[in-house]
Amino acid sequence: MAHTFDHIDLRILEELQRDASQSQRALADRIGMSQNACWRRLKALEASGVILGRTVTIDRARLGAGLVVFVMVKTRHHSARWLAQFRRHVSTIPDVIDFFRIGGEYDYLLKIITRDMASYDEVYKRLIAEVELETVTSFFAMEAIEEQRPIPLA
Repeated sequence: MAHTFDHIDLRILEELQRDASQSQRALADRIGMSQNACWRRLKALEASGVILGRTVTIDRARLGAGLVVFVMVKTRHHSARWLAQFRRHVSTIPDVIDFFRIGGEYDYLLKIITRDMASYDEVYKRLIAEVELETVTSFFAMEAIEEQRPIPLA
């Protein structure tokens, strides 16, 4: 069931997307409400499942994880059992940071972040080792023009 959000809820979500590390006092000041009222709104958003957690944005290049690869996967298998096995397998590969079932010519899209081409080759070998896949096509990002943009709320 969809929750109805008012402009205050949306402002809280916008602010948290911009900086989830800010204090509750700073968040309340930015929204223009008391700290207690802001806290109650925040707890309601968490309880409703809209806020799933709070994260930190990391400069991947500074950590030596400069290669971004988008992997398109095609399969001949479409059973629930095969999909469950594929999901379990992919979830064991930490370099896969996003994983989608998609429509169109391909069946799945994975976003992989790793150190370099040799590291990606290890991820690729691990990906194809456990589950039968028809086609695996990799696209290598040359530049991140915009990444981890906030979800538009208006």
